Amino acid sequence: MPLTLAHPELLRNANFIGGRWLAATDRTLAVTDPATGALIAQVPDSGANEARAATDAAHAAFPAWRRTPAKQRAQIIKRWNDLVTANQDDLGRLISREQGKPLAEGKGEVAYAASYIEWFAEQATRINGEVIPAPAPGRRMFALKEPVGIVAAITPWNFPAAMIARKIAPALAAGCTVVCKPAEDTPLTSLALVALAEQAGVPPGVLNIVTASRERTPEVVDSWLDDPRVRKITFTGSTPVGKHLARRSADTLKKLSLELGGNAPFIVFEDADLDAAIDGLMAAKFRNGGQTCVCPNRVFIQDAVHDAFAERLVARVAALQVGPATEASSQIGPMINERAVEKIERHVQDAVARGARILTGGVRLPALGPNYFAPTVLTNADATMACACEETFGPITPLTRFQDEGEVIAQANNTPFGLAAYFYSQDIRRVWRIADALETGIVAINEGAIAAEAAPFGGVKDSGYGREGSVHGLEDYLHTKYVCQGQLD
Repeated sequence: MPLTLAHPELLRNANFIGGRWLAATDRTLAVTDPATGALIAQVPDSGANEARAATDAAHAAFPAWRRTPAKQRAQIIKRWNDLVTANQDDLGRLISREQGKPLAEGKGEVAYAASYIEWFAEQATRINGEVIPAPAPGRRMFALKEPVGIVAAITPWNFPAAMIARKIAPALAAGCTVVCKPAEDTPLTSLALVALAEQAGVPPGVLNIVTASRERTPEVVDSWLDDPRVRKITFTGSTPVGKHLARRSADTLKKLSLELGGNAPFIVFEDADLDAAIDGLMAAKFRNGGQTCVCPNRVFIQDAVHDAFAERLVARVAALQVGPATEASSQIGPMINERAVEKIERHVQDAVARGARILTGGVRLPALGPNYFAPTVLTNADATMACACEETFGPITPLTRFQDEGEVIAQANNTPFGLAAYFYSQDIRRVWRIADALETGIVAINEGAIAAEAAPFGGVKDSGYGREGSVHGLEDYLHTKYVCQGQLD
């Protein structure tokens, strides 16, 4: 089915540098539909030259943008929000087509992205400093907030609109300029958002975006890592890449926000409301086909309720409708690419070889297309299995029995990652014990949907550092300058 947009000008296939749309001069990158493998568009396969040009443009634009009054910056960002909201249907179609998630989820992601743009537009006028009591007469002391400078944003494929918004909106609100490289699988949504930012009045050079293949991405990013004019890196992606960025940023001491891998536990205690726990697990696990960094990756069920929980869960999972985004009934779309399907299949096969049992799913669905995998529930999972040690990033739910609270906390924390954790209990004393004991940046108690623009999003341990969203997310784009004035008496 052809991609039809109400506003065809949103389908961009060029880099945006210094306020100009620049088509590919040599190599191009094919953007394909993960449901069918069909070509959607060709975008530039950029390298170091394009990356440097973007940095030059951002550097030239920074002095004027940082001096632009906060209220004026806020008005521009609000117009961007209005345009994103007005084009929700088109943006949702773009997301669904290049990323594969069902259309309803694609449109939902646009609303989620807009919530961050709106939030940070409002926060732009609330960047306040401090007046510090002076220790001596005739002196005034201040702590002022200033933008860090040029921000390099590197975004993932699983939420191509939300991750752009969550990084670029606070940067613009703080007075920073931006160079951005979207994920190679999903650049079209990001380019459309930048086109809307241009319409909203973001000045030339303030926001720049270059596209690149997986093979040429290091060339682009290394240009930014080596350039001392780039003062901050914000990245969402794998932990190995995040560690590489941290090491390479040391030479120029860039500020870093790293939202990295997860291995989220989901714990159901025997006193939990099982129906609520299943609703929460369905929302947290199967959103975006399980391709989110906060998806429950390990599901621990207390022995007394394990069998009842598993039976109800299997009924819900087996009823999920799998299909392309073009079908309104689809609840689970294709995985992003063949590599993703191969990893999911490997995790299932490894679990079965180590004693797990498939309760539903566990197979590819080739009749639907090249990248479909059946939503799956496994039982008898344990910590030796790959699905307990690696982030599966797919619609696989491995169930592990546990006996007592101490045992499950030890298992939940037995991972180098620490992004999100979920648990269900109606015992208020247990609620606070568990919330305190879990080693994660985010804890969900009797809730499966946790993201919100006003809340700080981020992890601990190998899941990274820095926060996105909330006032803490804005702070990551600011420096504090101490100013002392004397001889006032």
